[in-house]
Amino acid sequence: MRVTLHGYRYSVYLRIARLALIEKGVSWDHVEVDPFAASIPADYLALHPFGRVPTLVHDGFALYETTAITRYIDEAFPGHPLQPSDSRRRARMNQMIAIADNYGYWPMVRQVFTQRVFNVACGLAPDEAVLAEGLRGSRRVLAALEPLAAGGDFLVGDRLSLADLHLGAMMAYFAAAPEGAVELQAFPGLHGWWRTMRGRDSFERTELGLPGPISPSA
Repeated sequence: MRVTLHGYRYSVYLRIARLALIEKGVSWDHVEVDPFAASIPADYLALHPFGRVPTLVHDGFALYETTAITRYIDEAFPGHPLQPSDSRRRARMNQMIAIADNYGYWPMVRQVFTQRVFNVACGLAPDEAVLAEGLRGSRRVLAALEPLAAGGDFLVGDRLSLADLHLGAMMAYFAAAPEGAVELQAFPGLHGWWRTMRGRDSFERTELGLPGPISPSA
């Protein structure tokens, strides 16, 4: 069994895949791919024709798109399941993942985190207008997620699911910005969930290391 994960070390989506692998107890080899590079290697484009990250290769089976990757990891390897068996809880998990992807990633990660944390680490001045726009968008996302959360240690039911890993990776970036951390406190359910989730071993093992000057995060 050989697992290789191709991705950009600062990508939130690479982190989601890594979290799933750790939670399932799967070891893997990492191949660094910068999707912002001027030229993406042809051998990677053969795996992922759009040049994005991550891509998983398992014994010759190549798979891209993070939601497909994490579901495959859960179903292909032994260990505690990361998807609820109950149809309504599974639907709620999928809904929360879709909210995070479609409405949360851009304001929480690309606007708030990138401007306040990543750009500053790179020696770049943050764009305060973009940051403010990101906070407004993030507030709307958090307000939508708050009533959907189960209200305990996990977002869906009483067990860890892919929703916790998916939203958790984005929340880690969002809360790394002081403004994001303050905003999160206005949503007690999500705030309590994140306080528990951030101490989980898988999150500590995938803690973001900030860069020197490079391209904006994926």
